[in-house]
Amino acid sequence: MDAKDITKFANLSPFELKDVLIKLASRDSEKMMLNAGRGNPNFLALTPRYGFSQLGLFALSESERHFGYMPERIGGHSDQDGIESRFEIFIQNNWEVEGTQFLNAAVSYVKDYLGFSAGDFLHEMVQAYLGCNYPVPDRMLKLSEKIVGRYLHQEMLGGHSIQGHTDLFAVEGGTAAMAYIFNSLKENKIIKEGDKIALGAPIFTPYIEIPHLNTYRLVEVEVNADPSIGYQIPDNELEKLLDPEVKAFFLVNPSNPPSVRCSDAVLEKIREIVETKRQDLIILTDDVYGTFADNFVSLYGICPHNTILVYSFSKYFGATGWRLGVIALHEDNVIDRKIRELPENDQKELEERYSSITMKPRELKFIDRLVADSRTVALNHTAGLSTPQQVQMVLFSLYCLMDEEDAYKNATKRIVRRRYNALYEGLGIEPPTDPNDVYYYTLIDAEVVGERLYGREFVDWALKKFAPGEFLAHLAEEAHVVLLPGKGFDVVHPAARVSLANLREVDYRKIGEAVRQLLDKYYEEFKTSKG
Repeated sequence: MDAKDITKFANLSPFELKDVLIKLASRDSEKMMLNAGRGNPNFLALTPRYGFSQLGLFALSESERHFGYMPERIGGHSDQDGIESRFEIFIQNNWEVEGTQFLNAAVSYVKDYLGFSAGDFLHEMVQAYLGCNYPVPDRMLKLSEKIVGRYLHQEMLGGHSIQGHTDLFAVEGGTAAMAYIFNSLKENKIIKEGDKIALGAPIFTPYIEIPHLNTYRLVEVEVNADPSIGYQIPDNELEKLLDPEVKAFFLVNPSNPPSVRCSDAVLEKIREIVETKRQDLIILTDDVYGTFADNFVSLYGICPHNTILVYSFSKYFGATGWRLGVIALHEDNVIDRKIRELPENDQKELEERYSSITMKPRELKFIDRLVADSRTVALNHTAGLSTPQQVQMVLFSLYCLMDEEDAYKNATKRIVRRRYNALYEGLGIEPPTDPNDVYYYTLIDAEVVGERLYGREFVDWALKKFAPGEFLAHLAEEAHVVLLPGKGFDVVHPAARVSLANLREVDYRKIGEAVRQLLDKYYEEFKTSKG
């Protein structure tokens, strides 16, 4: 296969096309491939991981207190009585070991700042680390939900306060959250085949692909961000949400791949639409990159009664392999109201569906239906995220709650922003700046960069000369650089997504240089064609 053949793969998801480009880029085994195609960060939070390790040693010492007469090294469950005293002894004996002081500070923070019992917290964490019980409550462990809820309020609301309680469902990353939400909305008659849903484009590819599956067969309405105004969504596009046939609006904020957060004006326009005309609109906001922004404001903070918040710990903490995420939903929400308003025949059907898990199925909240549906209802008693995973999620949350100077946040921001600048140094042009950019990804817009370097006539020639995706194939084949096509995320202009998360700073300079060299080569071909 050569670069010309790339057009045969035009309908593949960009994440599948990546594998095709990798094959092109790795033909010459003597040259190192630079793969900036996937957003798996190469930085991670060490302190809460060390804390997890020390908690594990304490948990094992708790387990060892039982069955000590047996030579087979069988342990037991933790006892809550006296656990605080035993923890203090453990801390004293291991004070100089990495992670111990963080763990000690975390327990003190839970007790002194959050007002929870240290004994209750330690017992929940120890039992959870040992993984010796099913998750109870299945939606999320009791104190774990409260602590992660505090973290979300700190990071997602930007100083906004909301009245009432937020329920959380701990899930296997943002991926599981998406799958569960689509499924439960369908099972509970909230969306059905032929319904319209709006997508804030560009958007993470699965949000485009899932509605087309035979399971759903939904009609997509694109609410398009405008690259000329920094990939913000103009009012005339947001007004598509006024259509009462649009059942839900799905948004990634900050966006993927432009990596910009919604401006205050966009958030205010959505709030106005919801409060004045579309009180029935369901919003799903996927805010995984929000923690790379200063004073980030989620749509959950603006329209809490209409919004499902999805958050994943994967990118900020370098924890994609941990599969840690949450679904957050206000206790008073539009979905529960819609379920109560369903026709009687639908109510009876749903009553039968959930009758095996509650005596009052009509009163079952949507977030608890999500839990049940995640295990096809019949296995609801074994639902819930692995308890050791919940422990690491809690420690990540406490790490940031305790970080009053935002030292970790500033460090991660500094990493991705330096890489962004290095990329543009390699390109040889001044990097664009935008106060709403969080720099986790960036788009190299071929039209904008080409016109800036060589003029509009060259861009028009190149767009006619080269097939979509051919530039990325040439880049892979000749420079051993793998980027993803913006088209797969419904980016309007021909563009390449660069992940700024997964390579060294020097590598991004090399990627910029490779892109520039290929464009220079095209330009020489253009000048030759002009005679």
